Amino acid sequence: MIGFVRGTLLEKTEHSCLVLCSGGVGYELSLTDSSLARLPGKGREVNFYVYTQVSENSLGLYGFETWDERETFQLLLGINRVGPRTAQAILGVFSPEGLRRLVLEDDVLGLSRVSGIGRKGAQQIFLELKYKLKLSALTGTGALGDKGDSSALFRDALAGLVNLGYAEEEAADALRESLGAEKGADMGELLRAALKRLSSRRR
Repeated sequence: MIGFVRGTLLEKTEHSCLVLCSGGVGYELSLTDSSLARLPGKGREVNFYVYTQVSENSLGLYGFETWDERETFQLLLGINRVGPRTAQAILGVFSPEGLRRLVLEDDVLGLSRVSGIGRKGAQQIFLELKYKLKLSALTGTGALGDKGDSSALFRDALAGLVNLGYAEEEAADALRESLGAEKGADMGELLRAALKRLSSRRR
């Protein structure tokens, strides 16, 4: 797995750059908009931390200027319905520190500033992000993704579902069922289970 690349910038496109490394091997890295904007001129040395995504039909290389950015990208991929393009779009608008600040300020709709993410999508992503993103750099309290008290988890999940437009009683029933079936679930897992139940009831 490729984790880091240092070499000469050969080309840059709308969404990526081509880096020539020692030995004559070139790697095309997909970059965030903010990283693309900071690229130097052709022929200059560049280096990137790399996240390698392997699927059945493709191999994707995603470049990041810092390790924190790479780790945040990987964390975002663990959120329901967030793929590489959406994760890159988020990091093109918010730095890792900016995302942590978003959570600290409880700015639920802040993510709607990212192109392609609507109000409801921003709310869903924020709820999972709140319980996954590490805040140690700002608060020293560690990850919000740690599994904590189930009653607090229930209250936060309920508030999130109500914000998404579900009736409180309906959402509470789905959450109680999900908590019973998903022992030890974190916020993301609980929300996905509850949303699945709510969706099936409305068919």
